[in-house]
Amino acid sequence: MEHHCVKPDLITMAKSLAGGMPLSAVSGRAEVMDAPAPGGLGGTYAGNPLAIAAAHAVLDVIDEEDLCTRSAHLGHHLVEVLNKAKENCPFIADIRAQGSMVAVEFNDPQSGQPSPEFTRQVQERALNEGLLLLSCGVYGNVIRFLYPLTIPEAQFRKALDIISASLTR
Repeated sequence: MEHHCVKPDLITMAKSLAGGMPLSAVSGRAEVMDAPAPGGLGGTYAGNPLAIAAAHAVLDVIDEEDLCTRSAHLGHHLVEVLNKAKENCPFIADIRAQGSMVAVEFNDPQSGQPSPEFTRQVQERALNEGLLLLSCGVYGNVIRFLYPLTIPEAQFRKALDIISASLTR
């Protein structure tokens, strides 16, 4: 939340929080968190000792390997590649990024309408080169990038080359 000028009442967390173990978390202002009766914030993925130990290990790795800085570094390089591709790919309508959370949206350059067809073409080209890309969005015209922050540099550079080639063919 440091990137936004808001103070949230509640924040929910899950996914990679415990490195693959089932765990979720809720954090918030004291007056909100103290409102439910004891046991009122439980659930299927609430804390169990093994998942909490895994989450502590994940947080240690994030800190020790400076993965927040690495996220910004990797995201910056991906956005650079996408911006360069945009010069020769009129289908790129928008590039959104926050660290390594990056998405590129494709619209038909003539009509301005979402282009799931071009999105599928980019995915197919990338897949033919060994890179799996995930489409999303209401119209299926967005590719979001999901890579581990621990990805080796050489592998990341190869992926960037494939992305670039897939967008400019």
